[in-house]
This record gives sequence, C-alpha cells and structure tokens, in this order.
Amino acid sequence: MRLTRYTDYALRVLMYLAAQPDQFCAISKISADYGISHNHLTKVVHDLGRLGFVQSLRGRNGGIQLARPASDITVGEVVRTMEDDFTMADCANCVIAPGCGLNPVLEEATNAFLAVIDRYTLAELCRSGTGFMTLFPAFNATRPTT
Repeated sequence: MRLTRYTDYALRVLMYLAAQPDQFCAISKISADYGISHNHLTKVVHDLGRLGFVQSLRGRNGGIQLARPASDITVGEVVRTMEDDFTMADCANCVIAPGCGLNPVLEEATNAFLAVIDRYTLAELCRSGTGFMTLFPAFNATRPTT
C-alpha cells in the first residue's frame, strides 16, 4: 500500500503542529522547513481545517495549530480521512475475480495495515526520543529546557 503525497503532507503538517502544541505556526514556515510548495501545502491545510484537524487564527501573530490534542489524533484516522481509496488491486474489473482468492487476501492485508496505524497517535510520533524534535532548530528555540 502506498499513501498519496497529499496524505503524506497532511501527516507532516500535523506532526509539525503536534511538536509545538501551544503555538500557532505559519504555513510559510512549515513549507520552508519541509521544502514543500507553499501553494500545495495551503490546499492540504485548508482540508485539514475543514476536516477538524487544525484551527487557524488570522492576523500578524496568526497561523495554524491542532484543533485537538495530538494524543487524540491517530495516524489511522488521518489516513482514512485523507485517502479516498484503499483498493490494492482492480479486482472489480477483473475477469478472474469470481474464482480468484486474491481479493480477500488483499482486503485482509489492508485491514492489518490500518489496524497498525490506528495504534499510533501524533503525540507518539513526535515524543522525546524519536529524534523528530531535533530536525528543526526552531523547535528547540521555542521550547524551555528542563
């Protein structure tokens, strides 16, 4: 199974926001840090807002942040919401489909994939020890040292 680039970018944005839960982040900063097109990321963020994952604040100190705690958002929820099709093969249009045993196997594999990503939250992806926080110097500058 392969996720679309759109879903990949959505997960990256959410992880970025999860790493800075008390701040509003500018799309332009996220775009620059990831090296992703600002226009494309704006579309992703718009959908994330429409779907209730992020909230935005306009103005000079505005930006986006998670709409709910990172510990309440699973990777599986994001993937299911952003992806429109989990079909691994075009069994519906295949001439051997009525007698083929591949479709149930692929369905089982898809369900297993989704079950695994359902176990992980955004908070877990960004927690201390994963190395995520060290990738962006701005994260360390905004966090108090303890």
